[in-house]
Amino acid sequence: MTTIKKLPYSSHSVLPSDVQRSIREMKVKWRESIGGVPALMATIMADLENEIEDIERSQAQGKSVWPEITYEQIHRQTVPESIIALIKKRGCAVIRGHFSPEQAQQWDEALVEYVDRNDFDNQYRGPGDDFFGTLSASRPEIFPIYWSSSQMEARQSHRMHEVQHFLNGFWKVESEGRRWFDPTVSYIYPDRVRRRPPGTTSNGLGPHTDSGALERWLLPAYQQVFRHILAGQYELYDPWDAAYRPDVNEYEGGTTKCSAFRTFQGWTALCDIKHDQGVLFTIPLPAAMAYLLVRPLLEDVEEDELCGVSPRRVLPVDEKWHSLLLRAKALIPDLTAGDSVWWHCDLIHGVAPVKNQQGWGNVMYIPAAPGCEKNRRYAQQCAENFKKGRSPDDFPEEHYEANWQGRFQWEELSEFGKEGFGEV
Repeated sequence: MTTIKKLPYSSHSVLPSDVQRSIREMKVKWRESIGGVPALMATIMADLENEIEDIERSQAQGKSVWPEITYEQIHRQTVPESIIALIKKRGCAVIRGHFSPEQAQQWDEALVEYVDRNDFDNQYRGPGDDFFGTLSASRPEIFPIYWSSSQMEARQSHRMHEVQHFLNGFWKVESEGRRWFDPTVSYIYPDRVRRRPPGTTSNGLGPHTDSGALERWLLPAYQQVFRHILAGQYELYDPWDAAYRPDVNEYEGGTTKCSAFRTFQGWTALCDIKHDQGVLFTIPLPAAMAYLLVRPLLEDVEEDELCGVSPRRVLPVDEKWHSLLLRAKALIPDLTAGDSVWWHCDLIHGVAPVKNQQGWGNVMYIPAAPGCEKNRRYAQQCAENFKKGRSPDDFPEEHYEANWQGRFQWEELSEFGKEGFGEV
């Protein structure tokens, strides 16, 4: 039987004021706990190298490495075991026909009508957060709206609930003597929409991870999540183990944060999207987080640095520190309106650049936020903002929709919708 080491957990409940000092202290403790950082890194790299070479071979043959299934397979519970294994291996999936193309296009048109009816162009005050770059166009790429009929109908739909339930099932729900969440429950996590018109030239968004940055090293809840890596026992690390994840705080104090535990991040396509038109990509390696965590402990990194990580910003991934991982970059395949894409909450991802984009690039961001107390509390907070047309607490206080006509109303919620807001 493998013995689990007693680990040097931080005493911080929120990020400390002196971040550099805390990083230095953390590195001393982690190196002592791990026992042999270069040897651990060599093990991690060898494991990832095998996966990366497999991805490179597939892409060299012109194959997409994104596992694909259909909504009907989920609905009929006929997803092949081989595909389930591949989703777990890659940490991402395309779900074809999640909604019909007609439904997706109807939602897209309704969003345009909603924005135009309420004169958004003349109200827009520019980006309200520092997670996305500014744009030269009069309209943003990311629209800070949350309560349109299109978004709410998709969030509360039975088809969305079925897919979220299926995806939650990839996680190890019971461990460390606790049941961490109920996979059959889906709470609403309201996010924004993206509308990118033809002709757009965009630098995209560099590879990064969400769901915490500095927090992964400095906060005790996250140190518990990665307890096996911190103990130098990489062979015990399971990126699908939900232990302690609902206890984590992310990006507190920033303009944008996440007050929920999302098993998967995801979006639904509102139009046909070609794979070479500035689309989402991932590094489809769920276990790559082990590399990201251990890499700053090597001697070529300054003692008060974490390979470019800074407070209240997403965790960056770049050639200087993470070139091995970037070899596995994988674009999504061509999508039809109504398809959805999903990726594990730790997965490295980004948006490819595009010049003179051909066709629209419109999506609704809808993740999977399963049944745990943290998610229930946040969903209930969102319900109060929804009733008033205010921006959710995790996003900048822009509140464009407070007086908008045509906003989705509480009385229009289905039973799934009410349950999604924590109403029982």
